[in-house]
Amino acid sequence: MASGSETNLSCPVCYDVYKDPVLLSCSHSFCVACLQSWWRRREVLECPVCKRISGRKNPPHNLALKNLCEAFLLEQEKRSEELCSLHSEKLKLFCLEHKEPICLICRDSERHTKHSFRPIDEAA
Repeated sequence: MASGSETNLSCPVCYDVYKDPVLLSCSHSFCVACLQSWWRRREVLECPVCKRISGRKNPPHNLALKNLCEAFLLEQEKRSEELCSLHSEKLKLFCLEHKEPICLICRDSERHTKHSFRPIDEAA
C-alpha cells in the first residue's frame, strides 16, 4: 500500500511516482509519457482526471513536482539501504569476516557464528 507521501506524488494514470511530470491548465499533473499515451487513444486532448480540454499539445514540465519526486525517491533509496534486506531491521553492526553491514538478528544467525563485529559507525 502506498504511503501518504507516495500517494501525493503518484501519477493518476500509472499510479507510480511521477516520471518527468507535466502540468495541464486545469492544474492536474501527469508523467509526460502517460499523458501522451492517454492522448493517443482519444480524439481530443483532454485531462485524464477532469476531462477538461487542454489547449496545449506540449504542456509545460512541472519542475517543482519533479524535484519533489526525485527527493522522495532518493530518501526512499537511502532508507532501504539502511535496512537489512532479510529482516528489515536497522543495520547496526559490521561483520569483519564478511565485510558487510548486518542487523542484530543476522548477528545471531548461523551464517555469522563465531564472527567478529564492530558498530557500523566505528567500522565506517
